[in-house]
Order: sequence, then C-alpha cells, then structure tokens
Amino acid sequence: MRETIDGASLTSMLLCAAAALERSKQHINALNVFPVPDGDTGTNMSMTMGAGAAEIRRKKPKGAGEAAKCAADALLRGARGNSGVILSLLFRGFAKSLKGKESCTAYDFARAMGEGVEAAYNAVMKPAEGTILTVSRLAAAAASDFAETGSDIALLLSCALESARDALAQTVDQNPVLKKAGVIDAGGKGYVVILEAMLASLRGEITPESCGAELSEPSEAADFSHFDADDITFTYCTEFIIGRENGKSADLLRAFLQQIGDSAVVVDDEELIKTHIHTDDPGKVLTEALSYGSLLKIKIENMREQHSELSGGVAPHEAPPSAPAEAEKAFGTVVVCAGKGMAELFAELGADRIVTGGQTMNPSTEDILKAIEATPASAVFVFPNNKNIIMAAEQCIPLSGKRVIIIPTKTMPQGVSALLSMDLSAQSEDEMRENARNAIESVHTALITYAARDSDFDGHAIKAGEYLGLLDGALLGSSADIGALLGLLGEKLDAFSPEFLTVYYGEDVDAATAQAVGSALAEKRPSAEMSVINGAQPVYYYMIAAE
Repeated sequence: MRETIDGASLTSMLLCAAAALERSKQHINALNVFPVPDGDTGTNMSMTMGAGAAEIRRKKPKGAGEAAKCAADALLRGARGNSGVILSLLFRGFAKSLKGKESCTAYDFARAMGEGVEAAYNAVMKPAEGTILTVSRLAAAAASDFAETGSDIALLLSCALESARDALAQTVDQNPVLKKAGVIDAGGKGYVVILEAMLASLRGEITPESCGAELSEPSEAADFSHFDADDITFTYCTEFIIGRENGKSADLLRAFLQQIGDSAVVVDDEELIKTHIHTDDPGKVLTEALSYGSLLKIKIENMREQHSELSGGVAPHEAPPSAPAEAEKAFGTVVVCAGKGMAELFAELGADRIVTGGQTMNPSTEDILKAIEATPASAVFVFPNNKNIIMAAEQCIPLSGKRVIIIPTKTMPQGVSALLSMDLSAQSEDEMRENARNAIESVHTALITYAARDSDFDGHAIKAGEYLGLLDGALLGSSADIGALLGLLGEKLDAFSPEFLTVYYGEDVDAATAQAVGSALAEKRPSAEMSVINGAQPVYYYMIAAE
C-alpha cells in the first residue's frame, strides 16, 4: 500500500507523463475532427507538458509541493493551444493545493485534482461537456469519493483513471461535433494518457529512465564566442532572494534598480522577493535590498571574466530573463502571424512585435509574453489571429507587468482589419476595443488548404491530399480541383455583398495564378474593391477576406 507521495515520486510521475504524451501525440492528433493540417491537440499537450518536464530536470525539486509548482509554472509559460492552456490550468490548481507540502496523502492528492479542475473550469468562459474538462472533472470526483474512506494513492489513481476512461468513451455522444465524426475527444484522451503514465510510475512499472525521460542536465549550451566583452555594459550579474519582513512595496525596488543598472527583474510574492540585475555597484544594490528584509541567497558574477570562460561554449546554468522594455508610449501591439508577406504587412500597419505562429505551429504563452514585454508601451494589444491561440495569449494578462488587452481575432485577415480600425495615438482603449470588435464582425474569411488524412465529416467524404474549403471556420467541401472549390467559395462570399475583397496567397502559389484568382472573384463581384497580396503563408494556399 502507498499512502504518501514525496517529491521524488511526483517528479518521476510527471516525467513519465510527459514522455507518454510525446509517444502518443500523433495518435491524439489523429482524433482531430477536421482533417486540416494542424499540430493540434497531441502536439500542443506534449509540448506543454514537455516544458514542465524540462524545468523539473533543470531544477530537481525536493518536496511534492515544490515539484508540483515547478511543473505548473513551466506549463503555464509553455502552454500551446487551447488544450495546452487547459492542461496547464489543471496543474496550476493542483500545485496551489499542494503548496508547502513535502509529501501528500490520498486526501491531499484528490483535493489537488479537484482544485485543478476548478481552476480550468473557471478560466473557460463557456465550458463544453464532452471535452478534457469533463474527463478531468469526473476523474477528480472519483478520486475524491475514494479518498473519503481509502488511503492507498495507487488505488485512488486507479479509480480516477477508470472513471476518466469511462468519461472519455462517452465524449463521442456528449459533443455533437464528435458524434458526427465518430471520434472521442482528443484532449480527454491526452489526459487519460497522463493518468495512465502517472499510475504506472507510482506502481513502479515504468521509470523516467525506461521512458527516456531520465533526470539529466540539459545537453544544449549557448555559444558565447560571437560576443565581445566590450558589449557588456555593466560588470556584475547580481542575483539575490529577500525574505519579506515588512510591507515595503517591491515596485520601489524595481524603480531603484532601473536607475543603477539594466536587465532588472523583480519577482515577488507574499513571502519572497527574487531579484536579478546587471550593475557596476552590487554593494549598493544589496544595501537597498536589506531595507525589505533578510538576504536569503546571493550570487554575484563578474560577466567580463565569465565571458572569457564561456567563449569556449559553456553556458551558465540559468540565463536571466530580459527586462521589460520601458514604456515610450501609451499603447503598443503584438501580432501573431505566419508567412513573410503577412509579417511584413502587419509591420507596415504598425505592429510593434511579430510572433511567428499559427496553424500547425501554435506559439507558447511565453513566446507571446516575451513579445509583450519587449513592446515599449504601458498597455499592449495582442492579436492572436487563430482561435487556438487566444487562450494562450490570455494567460499573459496576469504574467505581465504591462496592461495586456487581447483582441480575439481568429484569422489573419481579421487581424488586418482590426489593426487598421484602431488609432493608437488618438483613441481611448474602449474606443479601440469597440472598433476592433466591429472590424472583426465585418470580416468573413474563406480558406483553401488541403486534407491531411482521409475523413468522413458531416456528410463530406474527404480524401487525403484533396483541397479543403472553409468559410468562417466551417467546412464547405473538398475537391481535387482547386478551381471548383474557389468557385464555390466565391459564390458563398458574394452572398455577403462585400465592398472589399482581398486575396492573400500562400508560399506555394505564384503571383500570376493568384492574380487570375483575384480577377475571377472580381468578375463575380465587380462593385467590390479587389486586392491581391502575397502573404507567403504556409498551410493555406489562399486566404480570402470579404468585408
């Protein structure tokens, strides 16, 4: 009987879960309802869980609470896609419940699972049943029921897993979209894979070593040989942790540090203040730090000397994060997009930072957060331009010191119109939000891509390699003849009586062919203003905007 889980055991369970997701990701991807090419659920969950595993390998946490927090913090920043964000929230609530515990009992574990489910449900505006939310909720309920009388954590996990499997099997009937496709929920399947691996690890059936997820030092090292010592502005990299002993605001410390160095980062909670700065006067920094509380840990390194040592290619164990850009204006913008042409277009429209990402390559929360922090503005508007990136972008709101406003654009053409509608120098935040919302509603987006696999969806028999046509996210049809599909989409777009038509052509389409497509569409709607733009986007041969 196993009545407690310590930090080492939980670490092993998490590493095994990450390895299991990595092995199962393509199977989980294949459960995707639409046959469009997309990294999708399996890949997103695997990359998210992998971020947690990498942090655990690096930090080697001791207690159960520390291991859970280490993983949860990394999952939040590494979250990709909606499924990855929900997974990170499940673990965030789990870690919050185990805070400060060296080990946990069956009751503790069940309660932590329940708090994870609560955190995930609270974050989703309209929770849908027949998803990972349902599977995790019923698994947590089974764990809670067991914990009322039982103390064996392996049996608790076994009960939770059995309930999760039953719930997963029922998702095909709970979700109308899944029922049409005849498949179970992909996110729910990923959660079952996690529970299976955690239970097998707890029972000793698998280990991180046998899974290929052993606790080892990261093998990659940065190359410092191309930096010159003259590029180092301040000499000493100074890091320390203060134990809070008074109510003095950490904001005052941030303001002080900005005056005597660079790369200043201050992270605080109710107990500690962790600080990093590059400065020429570490003594002055530490003297100021003492006015907040006792110094618990100090590390000072001479970066000029370190540069000489590192020029052979050995990286420091932990590279400090970059300091947020100082605000030079009230509002800035971050845009997520794919394709050189689309990136150039958004830059021309005034985007401060571009994050590369979209279909098949969802950026992580941390990717978006870094772009936000690098934007020289007090408030930053973020345009995700993909429905599967919106939740990851929303997680940046509490992580950033800046005010973050998410404009929920689901396609790149929506992002173009929304950005065009906003005057960042003259309008209020509310005015810009409203204008962006109206712009999004006015845009209808047609997409031409290809089928990644055979599928039978909603009466459409789809063959791998066929062209797929989508309008505002709905599948209109498939065909081996792209011309026929474009004709169908043209008819559908004409029904909206658009004043403007814009064809963004992809990296696999030449300019002459794209111009011919634009001319054909213009003939059907001669009153509309037609534009043909080289977006050079991957995945989509054409993105056609009607507004």
